[in-house]
Amino acid sequence: MSGAGLRPEGGSVKGLSFEQRGEGHHYKVILHIDHCYVPVSDDVVEALIPYASSSPEQFLPVFLDKVGYSSYLREQIQAALNHGPDANTQIARLQQFLREQA
Repeated sequence: MSGAGLRPEGGSVKGLSFEQRGEGHHYKVILHIDHCYVPVSDDVVEALIPYASSSPEQFLPVFLDKVGYSSYLREQIQAALNHGPDANTQIARLQQFLREQA
């Protein structure tokens, strides 16, 4: 199981991070947005993997397009990037998780 973006039980990571749920769950990956989470389909994870080594500027629009399926969700992602830890650090954490999935 991947450790990138993994939240220890009861722990939290501020901002955006992925969590690997593993086999036996309908959604194997979830996206944490501060204290909320959104399930991410296998198809979306697969679509994001090719962008795992892109610059943050190239990755973010693709990420928002694939994961931000509603205006509310896109706003929450942008808010986490703007008010959480450094946006590039958060994006790097997401990309590291995706590289480990490849």
